[in-house]
Amino acid sequence: MFTGLSAFPLTPMNEQGIREDEFSNLVERLAKAQVDSIGVLGSTGSYAYLSREERTRVTQLAVSSAGNVPVIIGIGALRTRDVLALAEDAQKAGASGILLAPVSYQKLTDDEVFSHYETVCRSLSVPLCVYDNPGTTHFTFSDELHGRIAHLPQVRSIKIPPVSTDINAARERIARLRALIPEDVTLGISGDAVASTGLIAGCDSWYSVLGGLFPETALAITRAAQAGDAQMAQRLSDQLEPFWALYREYGGSLRVIATAAEILGKVSTPCLPLPLNTLQDNQRSRVEQVVEQLDLR
Repeated sequence: MFTGLSAFPLTPMNEQGIREDEFSNLVERLAKAQVDSIGVLGSTGSYAYLSREERTRVTQLAVSSAGNVPVIIGIGALRTRDVLALAEDAQKAGASGILLAPVSYQKLTDDEVFSHYETVCRSLSVPLCVYDNPGTTHFTFSDELHGRIAHLPQVRSIKIPPVSTDINAARERIARLRALIPEDVTLGISGDAVASTGLIAGCDSWYSVLGGLFPETALAITRAAQAGDAQMAQRLSDQLEPFWALYREYGGSLRVIATAAEILGKVSTPCLPLPLNTLQDNQRSRVEQVVEQLDLR
């Protein structure tokens, strides 16, 4: 579950609620493509904008639509009390694993974050992936804190932020972290544009935004890296540079991937929770041109 390609789909919605059929179709498509796991209610799934009831419903839909593919459910929330409730809901709905980011409003200390994970782990019967995403949580993990948390009994993976594009620097980063964590805890790369580098440098998995909409494209990169064909993995990633450039230009992956999903008719417009919006006008045209140029489907 915590190796290979973990594909993170959108949660299509409008202000009236979740577009359940569209979400189920996205998950079924990932299962049909035979991704290694499906990551639901991550940042791409807009978990922070949903109520507990909506998150429970999304979890139920994901589990029922994923077939035999493991489903990992994001349970991040501001209060530990709420995270525990979300963990209970996810496990009751049949989640195979849990994804937890240290969501905060007040700046958290290392000891507070450790205690947060320790408390949650005591309530789990399924494995947990630590979600290290300083871009949204504004909390930066030290390697030492990762090492402490990785020894908690339910922790089985760490989803790390993008690594350096320099392969030697990336390898050094992975090696430093591996020296501090148990052998049975995997490392997964996020940041689509550097995923090939992360996999080549020794990451076990790719937690992928791209894979949530274009699973075959992301699988090709992942399988090449897993087979030890670093040149092929990097070449396939480099071919997607026009798409990665959109991420850089438009403030990250969410608006770009949501816009692409709307353009291709995979979701209705609008598909993001207000105040978020997909790209419009010239920006939307650019996404459409790149999707067509790269023949993404």
